[in-house]
Amino acid sequence: MGQLAMMQISKKRLLRDSLALCLTFLSGSQIGLGQDKKVEEVPPPRPEDVVIPAGLDLLAARQYVAIKARTADWGYWGNRPQSYSSWTNHSNRLIPLYVFGDSLAPYTQANSVYRDATRLEKLYGRMPVNTLNPEANYADQTDVYRLQRQAIESGKKKYVFLVVFDGMDWQTTWAAAIYRNRKVAYSQGRGNGLLFQDYNKCQTDFGYFVSSALGEEVDTDVDAQLDKKESTKFGGYDWRYGGSTPWETESDPEYPIGRNKSSPHVVTDSSSSASSMTAGVKILNGALNIYPDRRHVETIAHWAQRDKGFAVGTVTSVPICHATPAAAYAVNVSRDDYQDITRDMIGLPSVTHKSNPYPGLDVVLGAGYGEMTDKKTGQGENFIPGNRYMADVDRDAVDVRKGAPGAKYIVAERSTGRTGSDVLSEATRNAVEGKHRLLGFFGAVNGHLPFQTANGDYQPVETVKGPEVYKPEDVTENPTLKELTQSAIAVLENRSDRFWLLVESGDVDWANHGNNIDSSIGAVYSGEAAVASIFDWIEKKNAWDDSLVIVTADHGHFFHLSKPEAMIPEEPVAQDEPGKP
Repeated sequence: MGQLAMMQISKKRLLRDSLALCLTFLSGSQIGLGQDKKVEEVPPPRPEDVVIPAGLDLLAARQYVAIKARTADWGYWGNRPQSYSSWTNHSNRLIPLYVFGDSLAPYTQANSVYRDATRLEKLYGRMPVNTLNPEANYADQTDVYRLQRQAIESGKKKYVFLVVFDGMDWQTTWAAAIYRNRKVAYSQGRGNGLLFQDYNKCQTDFGYFVSSALGEEVDTDVDAQLDKKESTKFGGYDWRYGGSTPWETESDPEYPIGRNKSSPHVVTDSSSSASSMTAGVKILNGALNIYPDRRHVETIAHWAQRDKGFAVGTVTSVPICHATPAAAYAVNVSRDDYQDITRDMIGLPSVTHKSNPYPGLDVVLGAGYGEMTDKKTGQGENFIPGNRYMADVDRDAVDVRKGAPGAKYIVAERSTGRTGSDVLSEATRNAVEGKHRLLGFFGAVNGHLPFQTANGDYQPVETVKGPEVYKPEDVTENPTLKELTQSAIAVLENRSDRFWLLVESGDVDWANHGNNIDSSIGAVYSGEAAVASIFDWIEKKNAWDDSLVIVTADHGHFFHLSKPEAMIPEEPVAQDEPGKP
């Protein structure tokens, strides 16, 4: 059967299932039978009674059944084992950190900031409660910045890559490695099976860090660029509840989600955590490279671009100005002020730099195309109706083909009837030949690139947020994260003999927010392919002595894999039939 036919069948099946799920939720509310009458909630089916759609592989089937039955004996998200989904947000788990071309020794074991009261208080601006640990072996997220800064300052590294799998904690990599290995090959440590676990063609190290924020998100005034109140909930890390390693089961399942009463450490978000890695500071959730007292923070990209002659760029599978790529260059009290964040990234005047804009990144590649709105929700008075993430007038102002004075970018956008690969390749070639910068704007449903599942297709099954269905052109008219990474490298190395690049596999986070382990594993593989393209480039250039690659995440989620063998793939389910996968 052709791809179009299969997608049409998949779409009808998902719409049917979505309608059934909506009716289930509605049955527990008042639905027009009178104010004094309520319809009792229809209980979910037992897992063994769920009818599995034809054509699903084992993992997709397990995900489907877990959502329909709302329970699974092999795993769950949150703090209630009996419920498949009781938490869809982040957690304060320790985050794995893979380093290639350098060592973590200056930041771990006896050198951990969490063993030193003076350094710890300076880091958080106060002594975080129950956080000082004389036996801490873990680093802090801000050490990722320090690792990059030291590598560049020493003059030893000319090519620095920060690869962020947004939302990928140790449990996510474990599930992906089991699927890849077709067996449960490890239960702790660095692991094996994924490229960034196994790669050994250079100096490499493995560790983990605390990702806690300075404090909770507060209401802001984006026009005035100030916080309307002070934060009252603060960060820190209590190893007694959260564990001393990422694979250690937490002693209190309430702690990683900020609900432990004696150590109520705030759960981090992506803007704060990414700013820690790009600027080396603790800031409030929701903010980008700005302290509560309105002081701006310089990022590694700003410094390297200005003082060291580096070309700098960002690549992401989600909107170009979402929190992680934004943290590489933008400053804003709110991560939701998207158009202004993009203006910082492409060197235009913004609410934070009205008369003296930043120079702009050399490469900005990602998604957000097609997301139109006339509502300025979360954005300021200078919001322009149209695309939520980048105003048309801003895009045209930087496009060299539009002829505007000072325009510096070749702009590539999703184009009807053309493959994303061709559009991107042509723009990359033009940017290289003209020594221009490159701005790429793609996307499918919800503005992101199509998300692949564990078996490599683009047909994700049900999540707690509902189904996501792609048209054939959503897949063909968009490049992959790997292709975006390759284009970024080509342009950056043409613009300077040294460069810094952030690559974000943002779909891991989106899958985990949806409590979809099938899409989560697929997202890890998509990011892994981007890492492979980086390693390939370094090897071909014989440049490991000059290169630093950091592969990590900005925060974790809260998935528990009770039966790891459930991630081992088997033959796909052949037909519609009741049965627990």
